[in-house]
Amino acid sequence: MPEVASVRPPAALAVVGLGNMGRPMAASLMRAGYAVTGYDLSSAARERFAQLGGRAAVDMASAVARAAVVIALLPDGKAVGAAVTEMRPHLSPGAIVVDMSSSAPLGTRALGAELKAAGFPFIDAPVSGGVKRAVDASLAIMVGGDAEIITRVEPVLAAMGKDIFRTGPLGSGHAMKALNNYVSAAGLTAAVEALVVGQKFGLDPNVMADVLNASSGRNNTTENKLKQFIISKSFASGFSVGLMAKDIRTADELGAAIGVPTPFAEVCALLWNEAAERLGPGADHTEYGRDMIQ
Repeated sequence: MPEVASVRPPAALAVVGLGNMGRPMAASLMRAGYAVTGYDLSSAARERFAQLGGRAAVDMASAVARAAVVIALLPDGKAVGAAVTEMRPHLSPGAIVVDMSSSAPLGTRALGAELKAAGFPFIDAPVSGGVKRAVDASLAIMVGGDAEIITRVEPVLAAMGKDIFRTGPLGSGHAMKALNNYVSAAGLTAAVEALVVGQKFGLDPNVMADVLNASSGRNNTTENKLKQFIISKSFASGFSVGLMAKDIRTADELGAAIGVPTPFAEVCALLWNEAAERLGPGADHTEYGRDMIQ
């Protein structure tokens, strides 16, 4: 069997979506030697990318026209679908589209069928790790889709992430990302509630964080968010409460769609929807419960 040709530097890439995650991920690709063109609806986002030394396109057509791989880093699957509709007439023949957003898995499969019929390979490759790990290119990447296409783009993914997991068929990456964020949000919810109870009883929140991290209650929030963003009240993780609420809903809806009861996910989704309404969807997700924290 002939070796599959990988997409390696200095191949031309396009990154659509230059927000908190898209901008540093595009910068990582540039450092790896790829010729990256970035595009965002926001002129301010394009300007910030240009300040990093990137080539910022003023429209979708010029962003994707010469790209071997087009990466979407957008808020949700609806935005990805709209972007794909806009870019399709301008894609190079056989260009690979990679959705690195947090999209709904079943919607990803439907979009993939449309792109395949049009002759464009499509995979989903959402990420975990937040802005910090986007900056240092150490993200965890969950990849779903055809194995041959994943092999072709693996050098591209490796320029942005440290751990690349092949999760299965198309949509499985997005399923894993939604389930991961549901588990993460559940841990944050429990940690904040425990912090509030402990403070009310007279416990020092910093001591609580230390005890949790040396005990069985340790999780991502206790290790990486309690002192850093919640107790300090900096609330600056770079990931919004609105996006977290959306990912929990995605996980809950996936369970419902395939006939698996998820009673705790339903409760968690309700709590985070309420938080997004109370705080505003753009608030940092570590602000969950900020009005209860002393």
